[in-house]
Amino acid sequence: MQAAIKKWSALVVLAAVALAGYLAWNAVDHDPKAPDVNFALLDGKTITSQDLRGKVVLVNFWATSCTTCVGEMPHMVRTFDRFAPKGFELVAVSMSYDRPDYVKTFATSGPAGALPFPVAMDTSGDIAKSFGDVRLTPTSFLIDKSGNIVKQYVGPPNFNELHTLISQLLAKQA
Repeated sequence: MQAAIKKWSALVVLAAVALAGYLAWNAVDHDPKAPDVNFALLDGKTITSQDLRGKVVLVNFWATSCTTCVGEMPHMVRTFDRFAPKGFELVAVSMSYDRPDYVKTFATSGPAGALPFPVAMDTSGDIAKSFGDVRLTPTSFLIDKSGNIVKQYVGPPNFNELHTLISQLLAKQA
């Protein structure tokens, strides 16, 4: 009898733990919304997060002093060129410590050539803070058509994986 009570008690505890885990899992927003931000672009224009709704977006935090960022930029250009006609947007956000003249030179005539996508200056650091206080570069956020962050990359992404995910997100309805 005592053994049966212990067995049932253990099952009740196990069920309670499983239920608590299930409730905690469902309470977490697994695809958090991208923050509402204004991107001040090099050309003087501004785009907002709301302007990007309905598109799959990659927000890439980078710096001209980051050799990994510079090295991944030709891949970013190819990714943009491949998917932009299908509804993809890429916004390159330079870090607050990056010199504006360096960013402008890189964006117009760097090793990747003139960048075909919007380049934003985060001079105040507010955009980086809005995306969870980004400090490491490169850091990128892939955002679906509804404005949900579906993937974060710290360091260069695996571009084959990224392209597959972009294709899947572009195929989905908003």
